[in-house]
Amino acid sequence: MTYVVTSNCQHCRFTDCVVVCPVDCFHGDTEMLYIDAEECIDCGACVPECPVEAIYPDTIVPDEETRWVKINAERALKLPVVSSLEEPLGSAEDRAAAFGFK
Repeated sequence: MTYVVTSNCQHCRFTDCVVVCPVDCFHGDTEMLYIDAEECIDCGACVPECPVEAIYPDTIVPDEETRWVKINAERALKLPVVSSLEEPLGSAEDRAAAFGFK
C-alpha cells in the first residue's frame, strides 16, 4: 500500500503534509503535490495533516478519484521533492472553503 494525493489538492497545494513525511516522498508542480509510491513507507502521517482531505491509501481511493493513482506515479518521478512548509496557492483558502473545510 502507498498513499495518493487526489483532486482536492489541485489549486490548493497546502504543504502541511510534507513536513511530517519521514522519507520526502512528496513532489510538486505549480498546481499540487504528488506522492512517489516507491518512496512512500505507508506511515500515514500525512493524512491527518491535509486540510482538504486530499490524501488516501491507494487501496481505498474513492471511485471518482482512482485516476490519481496513475497520475501520482507518473508525475512524482518527474518533479522536484517538496519537503518544507510553503505558502499554499492564492486560491487555496477559497477552494478549501468551497469543499467545506476551514
